[in-house]
Amino acid sequence: MDLLSNTVQPYAWGSRTAIPSLMGTPPTGQPQAELWMGAHPAAPSRVDRGHGPLPLDRVIGSDPATELGTPTLRRFGPRLPFLLKLLAADAPLSLQVHPDSARAEAGFALENALGVPLDAPHRTYRDPHHKPEMIVALTRFHGLCGFRSVRQCADLLDALAVPALRPHVEVLRTRSEETALAEVFTAFLSPPEGLLGTVTEAVTTAAAHVGPHQKDFLCYAEVARAHPGDPGLLAALMLRRVELRPGEALFLGAGVPHAYLSGLGVEIMANSDNVLRCGLTSKHVDAAELVRVIRFGALPGRVLTPRERAGEEVYPIPVDDFRLSRFRLRRSERPRPLPAGVPRIVLCVEGAARVTSVATGDTLRIGPGQSLYVPAAEAVSLAGEGAVFRATVGTGAAADAPPGPREDDEVT
Repeated sequence: MDLLSNTVQPYAWGSRTAIPSLMGTPPTGQPQAELWMGAHPAAPSRVDRGHGPLPLDRVIGSDPATELGTPTLRRFGPRLPFLLKLLAADAPLSLQVHPDSARAEAGFALENALGVPLDAPHRTYRDPHHKPEMIVALTRFHGLCGFRSVRQCADLLDALAVPALRPHVEVLRTRSEETALAEVFTAFLSPPEGLLGTVTEAVTTAAAHVGPHQKDFLCYAEVARAHPGDPGLLAALMLRRVELRPGEALFLGAGVPHAYLSGLGVEIMANSDNVLRCGLTSKHVDAAELVRVIRFGALPGRVLTPRERAGEEVYPIPVDDFRLSRFRLRRSERPRPLPAGVPRIVLCVEGAARVTSVATGDTLRIGPGQSLYVPAAEAVSLAGEGAVFRATVGTGAAADAPPGPREDDEVT
């Protein structure tokens, strides 16, 4: 097992204090948006096995059978199929959607055939993989996820009292759900001159007045302040507002539009760069491909609470690229075994944890924000006092059935 040295991504939307506060380190004065843990080639974690720091993707590539185990190697090839992060948002991220595997493979092959460079700003597919993801809230966490029903969309737009929105309200009230959502969303990607400014003003005004949609308009007014002049605001009006309590998670499958707004969480995703942006960004927006990828239906992301299994709280999801679980460690309890067979990353978010090799008895200690990589060939035990996440793959016995969404007043 290896203590990981990880990269902080200083994206502009990141909090300057959340990750330093968790780790007990002084703020740098710059945004610290994401702490990456894994073997993504853009910023792999580093390990030192006595010969100096090495990137984890190179370590895995040198002996994938030992590092990943046979089931993972057969299913995903010689790469760690997930990326784990601490994510700290202080402003809205881009509105985005991810493709399914079939669309990713086809899009990647097509752009290769057309000779589009992998690093081209207008490139849509960077690899042939899908990119499901999940965020587990460590603090109150806010986001937008999935389309509202056509009735809810129509009511919200109607409440703004903007004459230019009335034709869209009529479409939402009279057409089938899929047709109406697709038509209005597509129109909002390229709004006529003047509409965005009028809607922004109306949202700001509505946010200042008590009413049935005030919480929504307060949220959208903040989006407008963070991304002035961005047409993504119009598309965002069609999405559900979601608030996660600490410990709850949001699973985002293919075709579900979403944007994180604020909060600190543990994020895990398939190891892919395939992001199609719908707005709230200065990056390329491929409107035609978005329409092919987005699922135009009132399908919210799955809000999960973990299922406890012998002291391990598992977040059950419908993909096998990753599996995330949480342990609440108590000093009085016996060490918990983490068997060999699959690669694991262990992340401490509270207190302190000790990870001990079954074979050698060697122990490594980690505190909040610190993490370990445990190769598939090594069995370890976990002890201490605090809260720890284990990230691994969902192959074989680790796979879980998907849950349904939580239905309460936090999803509107």
